[in-house]
Amino acid sequence: MAPFVERVISSPSVPAQTQVVVIGGGIIGVCAAFFLARKGVSVVLCEKGEVAGEQSSRNWGWCRQMGRDPLEVPLAKEALRLWPGMDGLIGGETGFRRTGIVYLCRSKQEFTRREAWWEQVGQRFDLDTRMLTRTQADRVLPGLAGAWAGAMFTPSDGRAEPSMAAPAIARAAQALGTTVLTGCAVRGVETTGGRISGVVTEKGRIACQAVVLAGGVWSRLFCRPLGVRLPQLKILSSVMRTEPLRDGPEASVSGHGFGLRKRRDGGYTVASWSSNIADIVPDSVRFFRDFLPALLQRGDGIRLRLGRRFITEAMQPARWRLDQPSPFEAVRTLDPPAHPAILQQAKTYATQAFPVFHTMRIAQSWGGMIDVTPDGLPVISAIAAVPGFYLATGFSGHGFGIAPAAGRLIAELVTNDTPVVDPAPFRYTRFIDGSRPKPSPLARG
Repeated sequence: MAPFVERVISSPSVPAQTQVVVIGGGIIGVCAAFFLARKGVSVVLCEKGEVAGEQSSRNWGWCRQMGRDPLEVPLAKEALRLWPGMDGLIGGETGFRRTGIVYLCRSKQEFTRREAWWEQVGQRFDLDTRMLTRTQADRVLPGLAGAWAGAMFTPSDGRAEPSMAAPAIARAAQALGTTVLTGCAVRGVETTGGRISGVVTEKGRIACQAVVLAGGVWSRLFCRPLGVRLPQLKILSSVMRTEPLRDGPEASVSGHGFGLRKRRDGGYTVASWSSNIADIVPDSVRFFRDFLPALLQRGDGIRLRLGRRFITEAMQPARWRLDQPSPFEAVRTLDPPAHPAILQQAKTYATQAFPVFHTMRIAQSWGGMIDVTPDGLPVISAIAAVPGFYLATGFSGHGFGIAPAAGRLIAELVTNDTPVVDPAPFRYTRFIDGSRPKPSPLARG
């Protein structure tokens, strides 16, 4: 059952031409369109379903710097600089509040690992992160129970509302002249002289000079006919929301087996911090070597599952004619069911940490598909083999929180402006130049 998402009204007609086409109406795509439009660029955003219909409305709503890969921290810092002013910038409501995030540590060993990140990353980037004793954690998280060894806390981190943020930013892009087309799948791109010259949608062709693919878990499939090898897999995350609950924590918090975030309606988003499902599919085999270092380093939080999904993806075509329906029209919105056992585990652990949750009533649950890369870092990059083609994908569960900065960065790459942060860590070529990227051992989100 999908969470409620504010609807964005689609344009009634397809423009014959534009400067940039953004593919994907998730949080990354709408931020890219918005920041391009602010530069005076003509933009058409195409979404095969509804804006924020998939993971952009199904995530936890965390906006964090803490615990990130050192290479991603500058982007996260820029995002947390932008988030507090986004409502004013877009003239709408994203639900952002700077309430802090806490990582609870259940053992001395875990506390030591968190402390290493604080010393080597947090202090290096001058974050306001600090380590808390058990007594100090009580003051930040009233009602906390259990024998915790301590915690790591970043007061400047925050939260926003996934059901509101992407639609609000999309409407702001529309106000700046962006054409937003929902229910309009892009079947593929056209090139002239080797460069991007247009896209073919199910509703007609749009001539353009550049394309930004912000397709989330669909990006790998879109890239395949172009000969662009994008090592990307899908992870199923299970989430639930509660009815309004009094006396719970204001700060977002995670501990062993759970993560939670207070919602604007007074309820909580609750999920498992350490249990997600990876369906074994043909791409799991194709990209086995790419993802092996990550599996060996951090595979204890992933449950592998072999089922119907393998057959479904094995039957997907590698190429298709642009004058015929594409795979993107066959499935408008990925709406996987939540995994009941994982949510029960999250409920149990959350209640042990905060006894007030004994009275919580579950209002809804859902599943969401996360697009992951071998090193857990996104691809925000031009593709040299297809001039005019750009990727903004593979955000590995971090996309919502860093979206404003990611959207600004890809807009700067497209317009050849000075980038707000060094884009080198997010270059596509790291997957094809022998780098064999893998997650940082310090990154424990």
